[in-house]
Amino acid sequence: MKTPLLLAATAAAFALSACGQQQPEQLDTRAPDPLASQLANRAPVELPPPVKASVTFRCKDNSLVYVDFFEGDTQANFRAKQGDMPVRLKAEEKGKPLTGEGGYSLTGSPKSITLTQPGKGAQTCNA
Repeated sequence: MKTPLLLAATAAAFALSACGQQQPEQLDTRAPDPLASQLANRAPVELPPPVKASVTFRCKDNSLVYVDFFEGDTQANFRAKQGDMPVRLKAEEKGKPLTGEGGYSLTGSPKSITLTQPGKGAQTCNA
């Protein structure tokens, strides 16, 4: 009868002895990040809105233009040729004309737009 009692006491003593021990020190061979504090305190990043529709329009002068409409209806990308860099058009609030640098202006929806480009008058374009 002494043996089971001795085993139980030994197991209890071993379990209690581990309570006071600290975790082993973690070693990291990487250099500390000099920007860690700046990254931790930065403002949250706002993601761009998702694309609502990418549409090819035929305008009154028989030209094609390409417009990417974004969710929220306050932003669009305009391209006069398919491979061109897009011109970002923005509005302060929904329902206002989308405008961009150089004199671009766009109103409408993915079905029909009124477009003003630099050096050209306003014209209607349909999808």
